[in-house]
Amino acid sequence: MHIIFAPDSFKGSASAVRITEILSCEAKKRFGDVKISSLPVADGGEGTIDALLGIVPGKRVRKKVTAPHGETVEAEYACLSDSTAVIEMAQCSGLTLVPKALRNPMYLTSYGLGEMIAHVLDDGHTNILIGLGGSATNDGGMGLLSALGAVFETESGRRLDGMGAELSKIGHIRLDHLHPGLQNARLTVISDVTNPLLGKSGATYIYGPQKGADEITLQKLENGMTHYADMFFDLFNIDISSFPGSGAAGGAGAALTGVLRADMKRGIDVVLDMAGFDALLEDADLVVTGEGRVDGQTVKYGKVASGIIERSNRFHVPVAVITGGMGPEAENLYTAGNAMIFPIENAPMTLEYAMANADLLIRQTAERLFWAFDAGMKYNHH
Repeated sequence: MHIIFAPDSFKGSASAVRITEILSCEAKKRFGDVKISSLPVADGGEGTIDALLGIVPGKRVRKKVTAPHGETVEAEYACLSDSTAVIEMAQCSGLTLVPKALRNPMYLTSYGLGEMIAHVLDDGHTNILIGLGGSATNDGGMGLLSALGAVFETESGRRLDGMGAELSKIGHIRLDHLHPGLQNARLTVISDVTNPLLGKSGATYIYGPQKGADEITLQKLENGMTHYADMFFDLFNIDISSFPGSGAAGGAGAALTGVLRADMKRGIDVVLDMAGFDALLEDADLVVTGEGRVDGQTVKYGKVASGIIERSNRFHVPVAVITGGMGPEAENLYTAGNAMIFPIENAPMTLEYAMANADLLIRQTAERLFWAFDAGMKYNHH
């Protein structure tokens, strides 16, 4: 028997690596001499560097960058064996870096992400993967572009720093002094977000509330983002607002793909391709994946579980999804292929309890999952 373990992390409670360790232990208890392929995965958010360093040899490089609220923080990028560099926006401009009292995207900037890209270019890397999950910002990538040499000014010539509140104040944009390393670099954005930049399904209205924006702030940010997009179109004939994924990470997708011409790919596909996942599926009997929450967005936006089920379905391999919780339309996951969903809650409990006891709950869920799969196999053989 061959089982593949390919979970995402349960944010804030269990890393993908830890989950694979728990699953491996429980599988060996149930099945004994079982072939196991452990493949911690990610989709561009927190844990992407860990996932890729678990697949491809490489090293971590630490740099100082500006956090969204202006403090200096240490972040890391991965230098893989083929000289590819991997950056997580979550480490440079992530929501978890910002104290809760300061979470207002009007006054937060993606400048730190631009600084990290500049560090990577200065270190000589030309193939750069940028994971956009977990952002705190809603500045359209104005901050990151500023860190890479773009200049944003008011009509009167006052230079702007690059934050949400300044989007509506832009009178001039200059791109003639962008970092010279960008000319020979290949940037690839990895994200599971397909939202456009503007509108009710755009960056501001869909993701702004979870970053601390109230109704009044959302309207101000949307007005500013519309002005920002109009300025790029009027000055450079660049449409940064309408392509799928332009709304990723508060509009960082618009800056990276629309202005810097980065490629955009679904994060889980990049990770699975680098891992040779399809080759592992050829003799697999079961895939176990997992993520913190499964709901209608899991399929709609091609998150980890959905991407793994799609791949596994081509090889007729069933997939079990361990999850911290099921939300509305979670059953849509069944339409992607032969999938089973196993929530870790086994009694009424608070989110705080579930997160604090994630190891135990995942272990108990794995035990039930493998018992059920073993029973099913014995029934079929009978």
